[in-house]
Amino acid sequence: MAKPSSRQTLIDYCKRQLGAPVLEINVANEQIDDLVDDALQYWNERHYDGVEKMYLKHAFTQEDIDRGKASGASGYGIVTTSNSSNVAGLGAVTSNWYENSNFISVPNSVIGVEKIFKFDSSTISSGMFSIKYQLFLNDLYQFSSIDLLQYSMVKTYLEDIDFLLTTDKQIRFNQRMDRLYLDIDWNSQVVGEYIVLECWRLLDPNDFSKVWNDFFVKKYLTMLIKKQWGQNLIKFQGVKLPGGVELNGRQIYDDAVKEIDDLMDKMSNTYEIPPLDMIG
Repeated sequence: MAKPSSRQTLIDYCKRQLGAPVLEINVANEQIDDLVDDALQYWNERHYDGVEKMYLKHAFTQEDIDRGKASGASGYGIVTTSNSSNVAGLGAVTSNWYENSNFISVPNSVIGVEKIFKFDSSTISSGMFSIKYQLFLNDLYQFSSIDLLQYSMVKTYLEDIDFLLTTDKQIRFNQRMDRLYLDIDWNSQVVGEYIVLECWRLLDPNDFSKVWNDFFVKKYLTMLIKKQWGQNLIKFQGVKLPGGVELNGRQIYDDAVKEIDDLMDKMSNTYEIPPLDMIG
């Protein structure tokens, strides 16, 4: 009972923290379900334990390639027409804008994409006749045939050349769109070719039951239910119950708001991954 392992056991735990069954928690089940979803969303998007680094691969389909090649005028893109006000001597000015649909769909659970691994098709590191293969074939047939420092320096030099000649592919991603835009040469892509994404994926509590027992999730959800409880009782301020007990929804609400604010500060300082500083 003290270690929630499901959605309902987490709800029961939070109610006990607020006084149930000694006290009646005046919050509807529908409201609690919404609060559980809100707590999980915040935990997934802000807590360092709410996501996992994942490598996902995708094979290009003919639909992906056709969509990437097509322009807005061909029916695949989004066309926006803006009409400005009349210009003296020119009349009404109309501009047509076209957007290519050069994207692939990504799973809803992906909230961030760091990069895609570059297509390894250069002569330096790809194929049987690549420089990398020839180095191993001719110079490293036995470990004592070449100095490791020299080999390391040659490899570094070749990587510099590869970096200059085959730059990283440019990508654009927004987690609310579930689309990964690839600014690449779609004419050179073939069906079945794989790309690999380095991304961040949400932890699904249905797959990992320990999420329900996370300390932050339990504490945050308890505060959210307490805030909703106080908000439900605010309109009954001053109402006396049998026995002289007086409802004080405002105090419950104010206490919950303060506790949530303190927890948000702790989230930023303790549980959240700090943004990387840009130097230079």
